[in-house]
Amino acid sequence: MKRSLVAAHEAARQTRGRLSQAERAVLVAVEFTGERRKLTAAARLAKTAAAVSAQTDLDGGDFSSVPKAADLDFDASLAEFEELARSAGAEVAATLIQRRPRPDPATLVGHGKLEEIEGVIASTGADLVLFDHDLSPSQLRNLEAKLPCRVIDRTQLILDIFARHARTREGQLQVELAQLEYQLPRLAGRGKAMSQLGGGIGTRGPGETQLETDRRKINLRIDHVKEQLESVRRIRRQQRQRREAVPVPVVALVGYTNAGKSTLFNALTEAGVLESSRMFATLDPKLRQLTLPSRRKILLSDTVGFIRNLPHTLVTSFRATLEEVERAELLLHIRDASSPMVEEQKTQVEKVLAELDVSKKPVIEVLNKIDLVGDHEAMPMGAPGSVAVSGLKKLGLDHLMAAIDAALVVDPLIEMQFRLPQSEGAVLAALEAGAVVEGKRFEGNLAFVTARGPASLLNRFRRFREQVR
Repeated sequence: MKRSLVAAHEAARQTRGRLSQAERAVLVAVEFTGERRKLTAAARLAKTAAAVSAQTDLDGGDFSSVPKAADLDFDASLAEFEELARSAGAEVAATLIQRRPRPDPATLVGHGKLEEIEGVIASTGADLVLFDHDLSPSQLRNLEAKLPCRVIDRTQLILDIFARHARTREGQLQVELAQLEYQLPRLAGRGKAMSQLGGGIGTRGPGETQLETDRRKINLRIDHVKEQLESVRRIRRQQRQRREAVPVPVVALVGYTNAGKSTLFNALTEAGVLESSRMFATLDPKLRQLTLPSRRKILLSDTVGFIRNLPHTLVTSFRATLEEVERAELLLHIRDASSPMVEEQKTQVEKVLAELDVSKKPVIEVLNKIDLVGDHEAMPMGAPGSVAVSGLKKLGLDHLMAAIDAALVVDPLIEMQFRLPQSEGAVLAALEAGAVVEGKRFEGNLAFVTARGPASLLNRFRRFREQVR
């Protein structure tokens, strides 16, 4: 049976030819009903209420076809998994779904589903199988032994996307570190020569020697990559110290992957960074200066997007990149208002922010992509003070800039009156460039100026402050 499936698989691949370099993938999504992932209670109530309202309008009160919140959750997660596969360059040949009470300890899926996967591989000529779930080393070993092509789990898939999109040396080092830390505990399952499970004469010793050799090589490489990343952190600290000599607040964009952070970043700064609908298009942090309505200057930082079940190795490896989030005075949580999973995405982002110990920082929720929310759809409920924008259509940006201005407590806005000799034209020019001049009049050789702006700027010219009588 197995040989016939392998032969059919090879025949299908030869028939298909080399028309495209994209690898054909069979996607396997598994939902465990015993421990089903659910939306938060608020999200379930909101989605159910919206569905009931829509169904009432259409059917006059017939609720029979209202989708369950858990089904909405699973369908959106499946769509996200398919988008992950496409972002990795795969061509989706087929998608298989299994619902079971709990995972099979040996292969994650049941024996019957495993045979179905073999048949689909043979009929589609697939090059690999992608599981929307993390596989233990033993599960990965068992699946590779039974299936005639490569098996990749969710974490491996995300790591591959990161490797594709890393452009800078720093980004490549961080991806390599995450890959090495993921690979290390899985060495025991890679081939008979490395197996520690072998028994009998002549099998045990060489296998363990090869395994220990590979582990030692990987550990040495991990240490080397960590040293290089530490030098990157040193350079970043030096750059940050130079920046902090002149108080310029940092505002960081955070949010779920593909929420439109880079598009909004470009709309605010005209930086021209890559905008893509593919997941994790932005890996390397971008910093650009931005002038607020008060004439205060800030540094706006675009960061890597988060995702549900983000591998912990990535959070650890990308500490150098996420330092901008840790040092930021204010976070802009960019949310995709058009996503059916907007509430769950918010929960996932907040979970990662808690891992970074930045959940106590001031946050402005930004509901992005409002141009995709039709009149018949309800806007998601944002936190108090949230701002609705469209980065693509450049809608609501003035409100967002004003909200950032009001939320910054570092280098606060103050108002001051100055009495300047006309010979101090440089001071007047500095005030007009860095603050909002609300009043100006001239009497003889004196200029009386009322300015509102950052305290760091106005306090530089305190010697010209007009004494109020």
